[in-house]
Amino acid sequence: MAHRDEIVAYANGLLEIEKWPEFAPAGLQVVGAREVTRLACGVSASRELFERAAGLGAEMVLVHHGLFWRNEPLVVDARLRGRLEVLFAANISLVAYHLALDAHAELGNAAQLARRLGAEPKGPFAGAGVAAGYDTPLTLDELIARVEAVTERPALVFPHGPAEIRGVAVATGGAGYELIRAAHEGFDVLVTGEPEEPSAATARELGITLVAAGHHATERLGVQALATHLAERFALDHTYIEIANPV
Repeated sequence: MAHRDEIVAYANGLLEIEKWPEFAPAGLQVVGAREVTRLACGVSASRELFERAAGLGAEMVLVHHGLFWRNEPLVVDARLRGRLEVLFAANISLVAYHLALDAHAELGNAAQLARRLGAEPKGPFAGAGVAAGYDTPLTLDELIARVEAVTERPALVFPHGPAEIRGVAVATGGAGYELIRAAHEGFDVLVTGEPEEPSAATARELGITLVAAGHHATERLGVQALATHLAERFALDHTYIEIANPV
C-alpha cells in the first residue's frame, strides 16, 4: 500500500513534467482514494477503461491520454460526466502523462518502441521522439515485420527510402507531421502512428520511408513500462487494460 500523493509526486519528478508544457494537464487529474494497492493502466481515458478498472478494485488509473485537453470545450458533457461518475463512484484517482511519457529516455513510448524493434536509441528526435539506429542494417521488409509484430496490426508503408535501413526516427502517435524533419535530418525511416495526407508525396519526393502502425498501437508500451516501474517501487499490484482502437 502506498499513498496516492507520494506515487504522483514521484512520477511527476521521474518524467520531469515541468519540461513539457502542453495542452493537457500532467499528473493527477481526478482525486480518489488516498491509499493505493492496485494500479490499472491503459492508453486513453474512457468510461469502459474506468469501469473495468473499478471491477478489478483499482484505486488508481494511469493513462497516456487523459480527460482534460485545453483545445476542447470547457463543458462537462455526457461523455465527461459518464467518465467522472465511474471514477467518483469507485473512488479512483486518475493520473495522466502525455508528452512527458512520450519523451522519457527509458520508459517513454518512443524509447520503448525503438528497443522492441531492436534499434538502439541514440538521442532525442523532434522533442518527444527518439533517434535510433541499427549497426547492422535491416531490409525494409525486416523492419516492417518487426513493427507489425510489436504493434499487432498491419502497418501503412510509403516505401521511398533506402533499401538498407540504418537510421530510424521513432515518434509515436500522431507524429506523421515530423516526416519532413526526419528526412532533412538524414533518417532512412520514420516510424510513427498516424500519417498525414501529404505524407505519401513527401516520402516520395524526399526519398524517405514512412511506417505508420496506428496511434493507439504505437503508444501502448510507455504506459505499461511506467506502471510496471511504479508498481515495483511502491509494491503495488498492477494491470494493463487493453481497449481495442483501430486508429
